[in-house]
Amino acid sequence: MRELELIPRRELERVRESVSDPDVRLALLADMCRLNALVAVKRAGSGHLGSSFSAMDIVVFCLFEELNTAELGWEHPDRDVYFSSKGHDVPGLYAVLFALGVIPRERFLRLRRLGGLDGHPDVGIPGIEANSGSLGMGISKGRGIAWAKRRLERGGRVVVMVGDGELQEGQNYEALAAAAHEGLDRLTVVVDRNEVQSDKLTEEIVALGELEERFRVFGWHVRSCDGHDPRALREAFASFRGVRGRPQALVAHTVKGRGVSFMEHPVALVEGGGTYRWHAGAPADEVFARAVGELEERIAERLAAVGLDPLQMEPVEPEEEALERLEGEPESGVGLRVSVTDEYVADAYGEALVELGRKHERLVVLDADLASDCRVRAFELAFPDRFLECGIAEQDMVSTAAGLARHGLLPVVNSFAAFLASRANEQIANQASEGSRVIYALHYAGLIPAGPGKSHQSVRDIALLGALPGVVIVQPGNAEETRALLRWAVEEATESVALRLAIGPSPRRIEFPAGDAVRPGWGRMLREGEDAVLLAYGPVMLHEALTASEILAERGVALAIVSMPWLNRFDRTWLARDLAPFERVLVLEDHAPVGGLADALRRELGREVVGFGVEGWPACGTPSEALRAHGLDGLSLAARVEATLGARAR
Repeated sequence: MRELELIPRRELERVRESVSDPDVRLALLADMCRLNALVAVKRAGSGHLGSSFSAMDIVVFCLFEELNTAELGWEHPDRDVYFSSKGHDVPGLYAVLFALGVIPRERFLRLRRLGGLDGHPDVGIPGIEANSGSLGMGISKGRGIAWAKRRLERGGRVVVMVGDGELQEGQNYEALAAAAHEGLDRLTVVVDRNEVQSDKLTEEIVALGELEERFRVFGWHVRSCDGHDPRALREAFASFRGVRGRPQALVAHTVKGRGVSFMEHPVALVEGGGTYRWHAGAPADEVFARAVGELEERIAERLAAVGLDPLQMEPVEPEEEALERLEGEPESGVGLRVSVTDEYVADAYGEALVELGRKHERLVVLDADLASDCRVRAFELAFPDRFLECGIAEQDMVSTAAGLARHGLLPVVNSFAAFLASRANEQIANQASEGSRVIYALHYAGLIPAGPGKSHQSVRDIALLGALPGVVIVQPGNAEETRALLRWAVEEATESVALRLAIGPSPRRIEFPAGDAVRPGWGRMLREGEDAVLLAYGPVMLHEALTASEILAERGVALAIVSMPWLNRFDRTWLARDLAPFERVLVLEDHAPVGGLADALRRELGREVVGFGVEGWPACGTPSEALRAHGLDGLSLAARVEATLGARAR
């Protein structure tokens, strides 16, 4: 792999101070920030490059030239406010904030690491004005900030970056109408019109048509321009200064992946066979070297053209966290080393969905612009007439599914758990109240992966859905159980089913007895023990529970482990047979302590159940960092169980 090198801040300052032509200066700074964002994403192992690169010229123009934020200070009450609603472009924003000296080098290089930079914007990070990543909220937040500035008689404008696909979310249009009604002329929305969503064209997902006309209909002053041309951006923003009594919208036409030829649309779509490959994820070593080479060559040419010396790069040290983790792990016994398998419950779900689609003509699949992540692309290709792409609009998707269900179809609704269970909770409640049946596939459920940050970590969905009558919540522990539970949901369940699914690989292969049938409300004993029983669900938490049990066995504590996929349904016969004999019942939660399995089990048993869950806001970082931060990794869990049993003994 090519050695990672960063453009140090002194080099960015050299360009900023030495290049007199503002257009050349901004273009150079944008490419330098692209290179640094690329290095940060590569080091992190994940991130969003396509969105970062398409928005980069706009962000550099705003923060280096147009807005007064850097001049006045990031806490000054009269500062201009800039933030991104889409949030995917935050690696690029971090690179610009590093260039401005707002984020220090050490923190910039800890993208998606505990104590570093969250994978989506978080206000705990200097220079970040609003939490985002949950799409569709930014214009409303900008409206609130602009209204507050007017009410408090403070100076400063508010500029909100939104993605074009994000404009499928309905909340945007509520905000557009309200901001125009209130005459918020200090509010500007910039649309990063790169025409590509997570992996397909915006017009293929849900066509947006003429965005300029949409904004005009709501009463906004509208301009459009080339979002990569500093001169065009300068002219557009200059025209906004004379507008009174109306908010402004700039539709900035951009290229997703701008700056690296093979990441740019449309080349990237052709090479990807119709899907865009660079929305998320870090490039492989060879691809990374090619991208760095392109950026370095263009930067070198531009520096030479203005008579400046070549860049002096700084080597990036190896990943400290990985070294610390390996050095700190026990060398003998079960230890903490995770042998990640090639088993993905998400893959098993996608395969089973296609199999069931062949058997059941009533089965219809709905998606919210996450077909690849949710593994429903194969169903779309196999049964295009039974696949509904709803775009980034979970509320509309759920109510559409309710209509399908009322007329005899069986909808399977797909999105990330954090968005589906919470944003569309009222719509799910409304559907369930009709007594119809819908299957909700809640992907990306739980704490892990933790790199994207709290906007994508779903640790409250069990509580939100568990309060609804007529909704069964399950989470499979391995691939085979995923297939079995989906078959049960389609063919046997009498209520709506919420299927929680982990998105990453299973840390270990969880073995269940061969030929075990699905038995609603029953858990499976994975490890015998007499001192206490610990229930867990999902591949990540089952791995940590088994690890804790193995560690405790070496210390003379016999901890039984039960896989419990039924999170709000319990069979009384099973409870009496397998749980009643234990004085101490413990639960490991991939969820907040409130409203999860432990709470439901406590009500059912009518006695104490000790739960270990995700306390507070979920941590951002690597899986091992996040689990350790919440005391849910095997080693920490073993100590907590031991302390709990010791306290009871006293």
